[in-house]
Amino acid sequence: MTSPSGGPDEREHQPQIRLEATASGHARVYQAGRDQFISETVLPEVVLRPVTEVAAPPRLVNLPRRTRTFVGRDDELAALATALRGGGEVVVAAVHGLGGVGKSTLAAHYALAQAGGRPVPGQESEAGSGLNPVWWITADSRPAVEAGLAGLTVALQPELTTVLPLEALAERATAWLAAHDRWLLVLDNVVDPADVRPLLERTLSGQVLVTSRLGEGWHHLDAHVLRLDVLGEREAIELLARIATPDLARDVLQAALDEQDLPEHLDGAIDLVRELGWLPLAIEQAGAYLHQTRLTPRAYLNLLREQPAVMYDRTARGGDAERTIARIWRVTLDHLAGTPLTGDLLRILAWCGAEPIPRSLLDGLDTDAPEVQHAAGELAAYNMITLSSETVTVHRLVQAVARTPDRQDPHRQAAAIDTARAQATSLLHDALPNSAKDPAGWPTWRALLPHITALTDRISPGAETSDTIHLTNQAGLFLHDQGAVDRAIACFERACTANERMLGADHPDTLCFRNNLAAAYHSRGELGRAFPLYEQTLTDHERVLGADHPRTLASRNNLAYACWGTGDVDRAIALFEQSLADHEQMLGVDHSDTFTARNNLAAAYESVGELDRAFPLYEQALADYERVLGADHPDTLNARNNLAGAHRAAGDLSQAIALHERTLADRERVLGVDHPHTLISRTNLAGAHRAAGDLSQAIALFEQALADCERVLGADHPDTLVVRNNLAGTYELRGDLGRAIALFERTLADRERVLGTDHPDTLGSRNNLAGAYESAGDLDRAIPLFEQALADHERVLGADHPGTLTSRNNLAYAYQAAGDPGRAIPLYEQTLADRERVLGTDHPDTLGSRINLASAYRATDDLGRVIPLSEQTLADCERVLGTDHPATLASRNNLAGAYRAAGNLDRAIPLFEQALADCERLLDADHPDTLISRNNLAYAYQAAGDPGRAIPLYEQTLADCLRVLGADHPTTKIVRGNLEALR
Repeated sequence: MTSPSGGPDEREHQPQIRLEATASGHARVYQAGRDQFISETVLPEVVLRPVTEVAAPPRLVNLPRRTRTFVGRDDELAALATALRGGGEVVVAAVHGLGGVGKSTLAAHYALAQAGGRPVPGQESEAGSGLNPVWWITADSRPAVEAGLAGLTVALQPELTTVLPLEALAERATAWLAAHDRWLLVLDNVVDPADVRPLLERTLSGQVLVTSRLGEGWHHLDAHVLRLDVLGEREAIELLARIATPDLARDVLQAALDEQDLPEHLDGAIDLVRELGWLPLAIEQAGAYLHQTRLTPRAYLNLLREQPAVMYDRTARGGDAERTIARIWRVTLDHLAGTPLTGDLLRILAWCGAEPIPRSLLDGLDTDAPEVQHAAGELAAYNMITLSSETVTVHRLVQAVARTPDRQDPHRQAAAIDTARAQATSLLHDALPNSAKDPAGWPTWRALLPHITALTDRISPGAETSDTIHLTNQAGLFLHDQGAVDRAIACFERACTANERMLGADHPDTLCFRNNLAAAYHSRGELGRAFPLYEQTLTDHERVLGADHPRTLASRNNLAYACWGTGDVDRAIALFEQSLADHEQMLGVDHSDTFTARNNLAAAYESVGELDRAFPLYEQALADYERVLGADHPDTLNARNNLAGAHRAAGDLSQAIALHERTLADRERVLGVDHPHTLISRTNLAGAHRAAGDLSQAIALFEQALADCERVLGADHPDTLVVRNNLAGTYELRGDLGRAIALFERTLADRERVLGTDHPDTLGSRNNLAGAYESAGDLDRAIPLFEQALADHERVLGADHPGTLTSRNNLAYAYQAAGDPGRAIPLYEQTLADRERVLGTDHPDTLGSRINLASAYRATDDLGRVIPLSEQTLADCERVLGTDHPATLASRNNLAGAYRAAGNLDRAIPLFEQALADCERLLDADHPDTLISRNNLAYAYQAAGDPGRAIPLYEQTLADCLRVLGADHPTTKIVRGNLEALR
């Protein structure tokens, strides 16, 4: 302001006021009163047009630079097109998801298609269907929204650029949108729905596409809410390959993806996209880095594992340094800073697995439950986690970044991450069920196991704590019980190594973990590793804890069990006897562990055929369990099951079936129909029915047991494989060789895959399949398989193992069936000598060898040896097993056959008649052995020249075979041939 000079007669000075105005365009400046000026803007008429008369210029589009690499997302584009379909009032679609999941890229791809009038998947093509304008606004704040709208007005009417203030320009854009239709407005990266609510609450008549990390608050705006997830694996690999190797022809890449045979320079691509959780931004970041450095995905993955903090925050040259995954998620957590618990909670969850985490796990936090739930809700609202009513899920890459220290990131300080790891460990430790064997806790175990594994796998050697070691061991126990032996071994090996490093080799927990590891080796059939470890553990227990400590007693029992498994039965029995005596002395006769020791000794006696010593122990153990623990205690039910098995071994099948039926009913009532012990009881009852010749009942029970095992335990559980093997064997007995062979082949393949080619169960499967081939008369396949099985048994288990002796016996039988007595008889003789030496002369398997050798002698008409051997065998069977044991019945039948072959029908026929009567009395009239016995008696009548008795017996036997075994069973064919020859 200025004032003129005053004269001499000047009155008191009064400042003059001049209002200056700046006119632009066609504005005029008017002076009002003395020295006052007022500015008035005068707009040209074209600018003052109503917005209804302002048309958008053709193809008014301001989309951000679109990446040329866009893969997949057909379903998402179709869902977006459906959500935005409609006319009249405005249609709003809000696409939300985790930062870096590709929301903006999807929106840009959709918007460009709409601008060009090109349909996206799920959208019909219409003439002149393009939208105009297609306007993109970065809407991360209210001022940004205002600026974007102002930009739209300027694009519509450039002459208003310097005429209207920003607020007026934004208001005019809003008015224009309300007055027109067939436009698309993209509001990208909305942080707070309140920032766009004033715009969307105006009367509009176009399409609005919103992208946001926030998944909540859109219902107030009547928006169609779409959650965007990560890419599929094929799309993720394609995205990586197209960025990393842009020169690779598209058709070549598609062919490689179809054939799952990627070029060498893309080695590791599958593993890398999995590690990155199929997140588009992370894959783009990796692909650009690979293109710049010419590394393979495998090499990048190694860098990522070695230097995660560096790689998560590194871009290739030319990339946006603010668009790394680490920085994007830091921004999200900055927005959540008002709820401090969100960062703590995310870091705790980062130590878990990517699988759903039970929300109940968070109940153990030392924080008020409402605060925990509020923090979880805030994280879910920004798509950092996903919540359901029961679980929390966190993207694996979010977890990886959250647990990777970065001094520059306040949310990823090393001390806070270490605290979170300790909290996660405590939460998992406290949530463990009391027992890995109790099925009631299995759902919890299965929910927690992936997170225990993830936590322990991420802890470097030397950083373990007693809690993490305990978690590892407990996980091993559960996995072992579930049949996942390889994973159990990995857990036990880690627990042993860590505890030994932290507490020493002689710490009781170290010895406990070593014992568990030995048991897992044993289960996998690695007796060469299990046995020395059992011995070492027993020695260490005796030295550290004393010979009489309960853990030492348990260790001695385990070593005995291992000796039994290796075929060293004499040492096993001696150890079991010592174990029982020690238990009685140190723990008392009524201690449950003493009952277990007594039961184990009984089982050892049973295994060597000493049933007269086994039965009293089994019966005493059962009585003790019932008296001390009660009739319904699981251990009591186990004891009853074992006693039933002993009755079956003794040939007392009616008593065995009755006990098995009672045990099954009790287990169903006490433990539930799906408890593993109940499934075992059902299998054992089926086996007893099979032994009794009731094949229909046996098959029905085996089929039910197999279905239950597959449903409850899984198709690959060792118990499931046992049941499948038993069902196949029962099909074979019934003569249904097509189903038997198919099931044996499947079981062998599964055991080789699950247990390994050298596991004892796998060796048994190989032998069983060979036997089925032999039953089908396919000796060309049977004999080589028997020979392989024997070689494998000798190599893995040793020449004297009971399983090896059985395999040698079976090969001899196959040679005999092939008409090669020159190889069969020496092998039978060797097997008999070995069994007498290893198992004893009275062992049931030894008696079986004697029966088989006699049969081979008879096939060569060596009656001078067959009759004395058969007579001795029958006498031994009657003495050792009893007159009614199935093996005794078979021996009696074979002796009768020897008499018949020698022409001594006066002795043969009465013995055949006695054998038939015994079979009908003990096994049932329809038992396969009974049918064979009836055929043999008819053949004896025929040999005696008595067709009047032979023919009716053949006819009855044939009818029974057809009804029970079927027309194609080998026994049926033999009977039919005998009858036809006689007629």
